[in-house]
Amino acid sequence: MATTIVWFRRDLRLGDNPALAAALAHGGPVVCAYVHAPEEEGAWQPGAASHWWLHHALRALDGDLRRRGASLVVRRGPTASALLALATESGATRIAWNRLYEPAVAARDAALKQSLRAAGLECDSHKAALLFEPWELQTGAGGPYRVFTPFWRVARSRLDPGPVLPTPLRLPGVAGLASMAIEDLGLLPRIRWDAGMQQAWTPGEAGANEGLAQFLDDALADYAGERDRPDRAGTSRLSPHLHFGEISPRQVAAAIAARGQPARGEPYLRQLGWREFSHHLLFHYPLTPDAPLNPQFAHFPWAASDAALLAAWQRGRTGVPLVDAGMRELWTTGWMHNRVRMVVASFLCKNLLMHWHEGARWFWDTLVDADLANNTQGWQWTAGCGADAAPYFRIFNPVSQGERFDPRGDYVRRWLPELARVPAAALHAPWTLRPVDQAAAGIDGTPWARPIVDLAQSRAAALDAYQRMRAR
Repeated sequence: MATTIVWFRRDLRLGDNPALAAALAHGGPVVCAYVHAPEEEGAWQPGAASHWWLHHALRALDGDLRRRGASLVVRRGPTASALLALATESGATRIAWNRLYEPAVAARDAALKQSLRAAGLECDSHKAALLFEPWELQTGAGGPYRVFTPFWRVARSRLDPGPVLPTPLRLPGVAGLASMAIEDLGLLPRIRWDAGMQQAWTPGEAGANEGLAQFLDDALADYAGERDRPDRAGTSRLSPHLHFGEISPRQVAAAIAARGQPARGEPYLRQLGWREFSHHLLFHYPLTPDAPLNPQFAHFPWAASDAALLAAWQRGRTGVPLVDAGMRELWTTGWMHNRVRMVVASFLCKNLLMHWHEGARWFWDTLVDADLANNTQGWQWTAGCGADAAPYFRIFNPVSQGERFDPRGDYVRRWLPELARVPAAALHAPWTLRPVDQAAAGIDGTPWARPIVDLAQSRAAALDAYQRMRAR
């Protein structure tokens, strides 16, 4: 029987893996391969945190394969030559993979499929990363959606996760194929700054399934009311597992449906809908990682780049506690609570008037769940220049946001131990304390005694900039 290569990318799981299932259905040996070719992803090659996760996810996948009689064959790109060489070495006549949708990757895959078929190989690709292909849902006029609510209304009416594909118990591998060591890909940092991420995460399919089970048991029932509270464990934290394909959105939707509590599951399904919407937008508007969807914002009067201000934001030293706590959480764990992501993004774009590109690039390098569709949609939404965007005059006040969503200050105190002695009433605005009280709290002479920008004045400046853009 003919051998099939299963080309793994961001589908690093064995359960509910359509490409793997299709290969096994042919009945012959299966070569499980990963080709490292980040240069083929264009301008948005994976960042440092993504590399860290990928290293551990590949190790986990290889371990899962070895327990089933196979192993992961690791090669370096270019992808076309690597796959052709592997086909020759293994005698494979077929290559299967699961589709990705980022513009540079999709273009590469289309050209690759043509070249592989020209070389005499059968190729088939499958839907595995999304509930809906980006082209499946259209408006009544036949075009793409630009507003989430009607998009989700149609998507929800058609959502039927159905049975997920089972995890194979055994895999008929091919012995004797050369493989790079995962360590030789150089994905881990040379200076080990990753201790916080090691403590916070368990990359791999087992970690994803454990995370889903814990979320369903502990947080799903209260998700609607708790998901905006960064001081509580009210979210799923599945985003990096979904990005790397260690679990599929269909598995998540099916598990929620199996609970038989649709009202409780609906708020989280809606968040999966935002993920789908982001990919829908990126597919139909492939220039948006670099250009605003609303072309009027090409003329927005962003402030000149200021390295000192940007560094203060990146390192969590703006003097605004909720912003700084979020940036510290990001730097330590590679992740940030979504409510706080919106606050820190609004602060950068609207209080500091820095271009949203600066934030998108920083998130891209530091988030373990850095996803081009989600990252682009999130930053354009906050900046006011994307689809279904927040109006530009909606400027998150980090003080009121902190008082509302971190009322006891547990989140801020966890990530900013420097504020341990600040009275609770002033925790989210410690610059309002008298100098003598700042000294007693130990924050005199620190950023939290005087933030890098006045919130009220900078808000007014942002609104003025918006009006000047509209007047062009």
